Amino acid sequence: MRQISVVMQKNFQYRPPAEPWLEVMHQDDDILVLNKQSGLLSVKGKDPDHADCLEARAVGAFPSATVVHRLDLDTSGVMIMALNMDAHRFLSRGFQDRKTDKTYYARVLGHPVDGSGTVDLPLKCDWPNRPKQKVDFDEGRSALTHWFVETRHDDGTTLMRLKPITGRSHQLRVHMLEIGHPILGDRFYGQGGALDRANRLMLHAADINFYHPRTNERVTFAAPTPFD
Repeated sequence: MRQISVVMQKNFQYRPPAEPWLEVMHQDDDILVLNKQSGLLSVKGKDPDHADCLEARAVGAFPSATVVHRLDLDTSGVMIMALNMDAHRFLSRGFQDRKTDKTYYARVLGHPVDGSGTVDLPLKCDWPNRPKQKVDFDEGRSALTHWFVETRHDDGTTLMRLKPITGRSHQLRVHMLEIGHPILGDRFYGQGGALDRANRLMLHAADINFYHPRTNERVTFAAPTPFD
């Protein structure tokens, strides 16, 4: 398994989608809500070829935009950015205090026996194979995910609704793998044929609910799931 992940990383070529260049869902004086595409970095990488990212595109149109949270390269869906420093501090505190609620949808391999469940497994970076993560009960950071079956498909896959309580890197991808249902199209954890069942990672940040930094009222923004 370790050799496979190294090869995939070595052969990876970053080709971010150009259309739409920037999908703005909402913008006011304090926040910018965007729908990130699968295959686009949230922030730029160290490699000069990885400079194109959602942050750079947002700043090109809204110069004061700053990143509050991130989505994986392969994950699509709703991201919020701050448009001033007061909003940035407020939103960041909301994530730190777990007052921000997120819902993801994933299509996974197999049919879970139960209709819902919880995965409580600590995660740590698998350094020889980074950016992969692994379960580590000794040194891992706590990671909690609630999951719910939405649709069991006849092709042996399932659409699941995922509610992460914590926000660890690759949390949903590793947790689904650990319960025996890897997400389709996952180039890091797509075991048992899951990788070949889709041409992208079937993981989407469908909605986000948080306190607005100016009104302090709960607001929700949602992006339609582009699969299923």
